[in-house]
Amino acid sequence: MAAREVKMYSDYKSPFAFLAFDPAFALEERYNVRLRWIPFQLRIKGKGERSVYSEYKARYSYLDARRWAKPRGIVIRGPLKVYDTRVALVGGLFAESRGRLIDYSRRAFELFFKREFEADDPNAVAKLIESLGMNAAEYRGYLEGEGAEAYDHAQREAAEDHIFGVPIFVFEGEPFWGHDRIGVLENRLDAAGLRKH
Repeated sequence: MAAREVKMYSDYKSPFAFLAFDPAFALEERYNVRLRWIPFQLRIKGKGERSVYSEYKARYSYLDARRWAKPRGIVIRGPLKVYDTRVALVGGLFAESRGRLIDYSRRAFELFFKREFEADDPNAVAKLIESLGMNAAEYRGYLEGEGAEAYDHAQREAAEDHIFGVPIFVFEGEPFWGHDRIGVLENRLDAAGLRKH
């Protein structure tokens, strides 16, 4: 039986996408599924652009993310600005085209949440690409050409899937929002008879 697709929409500036990343790919070990990573740019307002309630929510979200992260040894420090992560997300698409999506994404998340990676800087992305043994010049060409097209296609697919945040998983048209919904997704995969024996 061919593996069934599970989509995962993700952005490197989301601590919850970071928390979901490895557990999501681990689904492939237990279920007859293929996880498809799709970049989705979160639109976040900066300080001064949000209501006081949104500020409270943002602070709480990072507190909650750190609660989940600490037992796993994951460091999550809130970023000091709002990032346009398009260049880093295209970096993910480039890494995926070279069979290195998981390595690249793990490092991008880790460095971003340690405040050691400027996810909106093509030079920083190129340096990360190079540190993983890939060609930085090829990434730069990809960023302006094929990668830009692939990124735009991903944003159109997100619109078709009615994506509004990350991580969101989509299985057979059904969305599951949040890293803490992976268990609910597993129940759905079990009901579909996809658990490996």
